[in-house]
Amino acid sequence: MNDHIQPDGSDAYEGAHEHDHGALGDAEFAEFMELAAEEGFDLEDVEGAIEAAGHGPLPVLAVVGRPNVGKSTLVNRIIGRREAVVEDKPGVTRDRVTYEAEWAGRRFKVVDTGGWEQDVLGIDASVAAQAEYAIEAADAVVFVVDAKVGATDTDEAVVRLLRKAGKPVVLCANKVDGPSGEADAAYLWSLGLGEPHPVSALHGRGTGDMLDRVLEALPEAPAQTFGTAVGGPRRVALIGRPNVGKSSLLNKVAGEERVVVNELAGTTRDPVDEIIELGGKTWKFVDTAGIRKRVHLQQGADYYASLRTAAAVEKAEVAVVLIDGSESISVQDQRIVTMAVEAGRALVLAYNKWDTLDEERRYYLEREIETELGQVAWAPRVNVSARTGRHMEKLVPAIETALAGWETRVPTGRLNAFLGELVAAHPHPVRGGKQPRILFGTQAGTKPPRFVLFASGFIEAGYRRFIERRLREEFGFEGTPIHISVRVREKRGRKK
Repeated sequence: MNDHIQPDGSDAYEGAHEHDHGALGDAEFAEFMELAAEEGFDLEDVEGAIEAAGHGPLPVLAVVGRPNVGKSTLVNRIIGRREAVVEDKPGVTRDRVTYEAEWAGRRFKVVDTGGWEQDVLGIDASVAAQAEYAIEAADAVVFVVDAKVGATDTDEAVVRLLRKAGKPVVLCANKVDGPSGEADAAYLWSLGLGEPHPVSALHGRGTGDMLDRVLEALPEAPAQTFGTAVGGPRRVALIGRPNVGKSSLLNKVAGEERVVVNELAGTTRDPVDEIIELGGKTWKFVDTAGIRKRVHLQQGADYYASLRTAAAVEKAEVAVVLIDGSESISVQDQRIVTMAVEAGRALVLAYNKWDTLDEERRYYLEREIETELGQVAWAPRVNVSARTGRHMEKLVPAIETALAGWETRVPTGRLNAFLGELVAAHPHPVRGGKQPRILFGTQAGTKPPRFVLFASGFIEAGYRRFIERRLREEFGFEGTPIHISVRVREKRGRKK
């Protein structure tokens, strides 16, 4: 019945919260619900669809622990599908480290730190680095320990990290496949993190009780507020692949050497949040420049970089993706852009080293941008030089443009007038003898803009992309992803 797919094929429903009737106006909302009733929609279904789309950022849960304790298996169990790679050998790197999950009607994000195992500094340092980056982004943490093995020195090291971070922790005693293993789990009280929850991630035993405790530890997704900025400086994540010039750019906008810059990729180890005065305003920049890499640890370093990028993006409102204009746009560049879009953040693309490009390279870069990053043609673009400071004055206007698009709200009346004209001029193609129609819609949220459209039948992905394109042409939305979900009217009273 319900079609929750965005134009890009991903799930558009991210949580449930009270719809801001005040933003619609009580009279307008009543009129909207009357229209829904006339079109044959179940009113609870309509209100539920609006509530599901209208919320603030989802809370974040980090899953941490030493290697081979079953973290990725537990993540798969939590998200309800086999998506996190599970493999016995160390160094299994995934592009994606953040997933959406739902339990007992509440949605949240899960950051999985299963994967890379070894580092030149030893397993302890490797686990600590993973845990640090994940905890940085998290509202709560699930700490996974192998109940059969018991607490190890590495586990104790992670416990010290968790205590220092001060985030709520749920202790998961994994690999408890039956009642006999519960005594092993009880020994983990010694870690001082409270009650160990005996779980078998592989078989699902005990995961429900553990998730109930997780929901107690996680904050609720905040209610949607339309057009109001959060308190404090706006938060900007400066992201991009290693050695693309992020630290140099941060130093340039700060006007001083605040971050170590080195020709070696990944000089920055710890995330650095910088309060910077720029363009007459105060901003909080998050520097996410790589990590220390060794040639034979390329996979592990890339994995850590993904964790760090995910952590920074989750904390930010706008992501500035720095791309090296002197090199071809890489798959890694595209993945980082996609990470920001999927996280629902405002987006600015900054092409670095512009001053070093000759006419031929500039020509080919334009073609690459069209083909490789055409899906984010709506993002403001600046051509900069982190080394010389060229065009740095254009960065703040681009960020402000993206944030304005991110917070844009279209009144329901204006949206439906637009949809009516659009459907009349460009109806959905006939499929199987039927022509589905967009009947009406509303914007349920901002940051990013989220729309719920109500239709008489299934709306094809191509037509949804067309609607998004026309929404942008009509209302702007520069610098922001748009989430569109479609709710299809149930067929009623069908005779056999």
